[in-house]
Amino acid sequence: MPPTAARIHEVPDDPLAAIDYCFEQGWTDGLPVVPPDVGRVAAMMAFEGRPAEAVLAAHPATGLECTVHAAAVNAVMAGCKAEYFPVVVAALEAMAEPGFNFHGSTASTGGSAPLLVVSGPVIDDIQMNADVNLFGPGNRANNTIGRAIRLILMNVFQMVPGLSDKSTQGQPAKFSFCIAERQRGNPWPLLVEDLDYPPGVSSVTVFAGGGFCNVENHGGNTPEQVLGSVADAMANYGCITLGQSVVVLAPEHVRIVAGAGWSKAEVREYLFARAARPVDGMRAVGKYRQRDYDRQHGSDAHPLVADAMMHRGLTPDDILVVMGGGDAGGHSCFIPSWSRARSSIMQSKPIGVCIDCD
Repeated sequence: MPPTAARIHEVPDDPLAAIDYCFEQGWTDGLPVVPPDVGRVAAMMAFEGRPAEAVLAAHPATGLECTVHAAAVNAVMAGCKAEYFPVVVAALEAMAEPGFNFHGSTASTGGSAPLLVVSGPVIDDIQMNADVNLFGPGNRANNTIGRAIRLILMNVFQMVPGLSDKSTQGQPAKFSFCIAERQRGNPWPLLVEDLDYPPGVSSVTVFAGGGFCNVENHGGNTPEQVLGSVADAMANYGCITLGQSVVVLAPEHVRIVAGAGWSKAEVREYLFARAARPVDGMRAVGKYRQRDYDRQHGSDAHPLVADAMMHRGLTPDDILVVMGGGDAGGHSCFIPSWSRARSSIMQSKPIGVCIDCD
């Protein structure tokens, strides 16, 4: 386990030797980390109002707990600046909600990665990227916040690849999966507004996401054409389940859709109606499981299958729609949920608002 307040390690006064020491202790994700010296950890904790020993999240299967101090140590190792720490804390608190299914989403063969979607003024405050190369490298805040969550999962909660993390194939997002919602040129209310948080508050939404699916449509010039290609990706036989979805629409696509007067609610409704596959087809590929519907509805007479179609999710509200990415390019994306059913539900928390500080 990484160093704690009660377990301080002496290492050579040499940055490269300290990095090697972290590798030797098994504290890394396979890439070099920043050695968590006392000063950097203290600066990180200064951005949190609770004491070092306060518990931010607990793992229900192992009983392991993540304190403010443990989170700060791993945030330092991930390369976070101290001002990023409130985002890390809020994401941990969201993942600790029972509906997220902390253990299953981090240990199963499905290989999910916690996707963090940040919304609100904190994006500009800490210079997160909501623009070009949104899911890619190049931005310290996005990449290190996501990486901090991964290191906490490994070092604090002992979700170690090959041991307790049993991902069949895994995915690159298991290194870091953190994006910012784009506000510039966004014609729709922001996610933080949809969540009804007060003005000036920022939020983070955490989603146990499967692999990234790029949706390319350079030729579509109507909402139906653009969203039809997204819905088809959402309903491909390899991805479709009753689970939730995240759809990140590129600004070029948003301009087409919103320019025709469509709201986000109408986008969700259109996607839900068309992100569906015939029940017979689902049975043919072995993916229709009656017990999944029984668990949700009691019988297959539910309206979702009354027309012999299986939809992705249960209602349009199961689809999170945000805008993100660069101005040019007809590339949006769909991120499927982890699990064959609805084993994890996305959770949101305000950033920097301490709910249980007393």
